Amino acid sequence: MLANARLETLVFFVNDLPRSVAFYRDVLGLALTLEDSHDGPMAIAQAGGVTLVMLERAVQVGETPIPVFSLDGGIDDCADALVAQGVEIVTPVSEAPDGGLTLDFLDPDGTVLSLHQPMGAARRR
Repeated sequence: MLANARLETLVFFVNDLPRSVAFYRDVLGLALTLEDSHDGPMAIAQAGGVTLVMLERAVQVGETPIPVFSLDGGIDDCADALVAQGVEIVTPVSEAPDGGLTLDFLDPDGTVLSLHQPMGAARRR
């Protein structure tokens, strides 16, 4: 049924929308817009071809999916930039199951976010 579908949108539930907007905008560099919805205010960002939607709602760690952001290279530079911003690294740069590299870190709600760099891409840019 979904073999020809493509992932279009990820919806995050966040405890504090302004705090999350600041993190995703100021730390991760995503451009966000704020809109009203039938569920209240939401923030929307584009990451490649995927739309990220953030809705404020009481949430426990682990109740939101783990988004994986793909990089063309420079994962070590990204790790250094995250650490410089005070972001908690959960799994430092390490080998991914596909032979590439991965890095896991936390957003302000404790949601795990992951960076993935395919095998053969330059670690630093």
